[in-house]
Parts: sequence; C-alpha cells; structure tokens
Amino acid sequence: MASVPYGSEGTRSLLQKHHFVTKKQLGQNFLIDTRVLDGIVEAVNPSDRTVVLEVGPGAGALTTHLAKRAKRVIAIEKDESLRPVLSDALTSATNVDVVFEDCLKVDLVQLVTPYLDEGDELVFAANLPYYITTPILFAVLESGLPVKRAVVMVQREVADRMAAKPGGKDYGVLSVSVQYRARVNRLFIVPPSAFVPQPGVDSAVVLLDCANPPDARVKDEAVFFRIVRAAFATRRKTLLNALAGALSIPKDVCAARIEASGIDPSARAETLSISQFSKLAEQF
Repeated sequence: MASVPYGSEGTRSLLQKHHFVTKKQLGQNFLIDTRVLDGIVEAVNPSDRTVVLEVGPGAGALTTHLAKRAKRVIAIEKDESLRPVLSDALTSATNVDVVFEDCLKVDLVQLVTPYLDEGDELVFAANLPYYITTPILFAVLESGLPVKRAVVMVQREVADRMAAKPGGKDYGVLSVSVQYRARVNRLFIVPPSAFVPQPGVDSAVVLLDCANPPDARVKDEAVFFRIVRAAFATRRKTLLNALAGALSIPKDVCAARIEASGIDPSARAETLSISQFSKLAEQF
C-alpha cells in the first residue's frame, strides 16, 4: 500500500529524498528489516475489524505493514518534521490517520474513542524510543482504552525485566507493574542491524495479552503500586524493614499485616508473585 518498497534501501531512500536527519534526542532508530516488520505484524495479528494505535511511526515502515491488514491505523508522531516523509510513505494507505502530537500530552481516550466503532478490537503497536519506553507504555495501558493486546519493540534488557519471574535479578517494579495488567511473552530478539541508524544494543519484541491479565485484581490499585514500589525501593532489605521504613509504620504493626497476608516478613520483594503482592496490598 505504500509508495516505497520497504526494506533497508527503501527506507534509506525515503529519508534521503526528504533530506531527513534522525534526531538522537528523540530516540529515532527506524526499523528497516522486513522480516522483523513481518514478525511484529504477525504478533499484532490485525484483521479487517482491528483498530491499531501506533506510537512513533517514524518513517512509516511498520505503519505500512499494519495498514495492509488492519481496518484502521491511528499513528501518533511527535516529530513534525516527519510529516513529508510519512505523507510520501503512506500515499496509498487510505486507512491510516497520522496525528502529530506528543503521546504523553494528548488525551488518548478522546483521540481513539471515535475510531472504536470501526472495529471489534483495539491493539497497541510501537517501536518505542529507548529513553521514554516506560512512560509511553503506561500512558497507553493506564489510559482506560480497551486495548486487547500490545506488541512493542523495546531495549532487550527492558524486555527481560518486563518478562522476569519472581526470584531473578531482573524481577522488579517494572515486572510487577506490567504483569499485573497483562500476560507477558517475549517473542524475539532484534539486532542493531535491523535499524537505521543502528542503536548500540539489542532490542526485543514483546507481546502483552491485556485481555487476559493474571487473576490478581485489587480494590485499590494506588495502594497496590505504592506497596510494590516501597518493597523494591531497598531490595536488599527484608519485606518488613522495607515496608516499615518506606510507609512509616511501626514494625510490629507492619509484621502483623504481612503475616496476615500469608507472607514471611523476612522474605524479600523479588521472591513475591503478583498474587502475593495483591494479598499484601489488601492488608494495607
């Protein structure tokens, strides 16, 4: 559907044609590997009843691939100077709407809701800039939009932390925060050569199944995440010492609440499952 053949040379030619210079401060590393693009689209698995929200379309490579199968693609791009590049790349893609806004400042619900009647599902897809991965991801996940699944490209070590299980060194606040909202599946590694310009580290594609989160809902999510952050703030300390100090609660009271949740006060945060954190939050 695009007016340029996507692949390494197609993307480079498009950028050169419009004299576009990538901006390091915006984390612009454009995906050019067709196999990786195909892999992401397969994970998104769009149909003619799927509305896709994409953040950071860049030069439009992923946008173009998504548009071939989705009912509608809403692409949010912060960099206004990419307007001629995207206009050229998406000439024939009549089912793509590009919105030049800052994803972190725009009202996502107000933007996306008018499109929801066009399809049966909403999917989030993005090649996320390394420097602002977490804020963008949670802006979407916490927006209240009915996102069924999310397929995101992130730095490899971030993907490791997102998918980490209790007991490992990568397991922390990010792991719990993401896994509370979705089931996480790290799909495949993407080398630097798949981008232009090339980043200095490997990336990874992660699938988040938001429609089937773990059975660990809590009444007050603000309390849940406060407990999680407090528990991991000093991860070498026991749960008792970490929570008592961070929450300014007497140790005897804190110990009683931890024990009431069925957890050993001498345990450490990295050993607790999502379900255990949920039970702990209910006691606080």
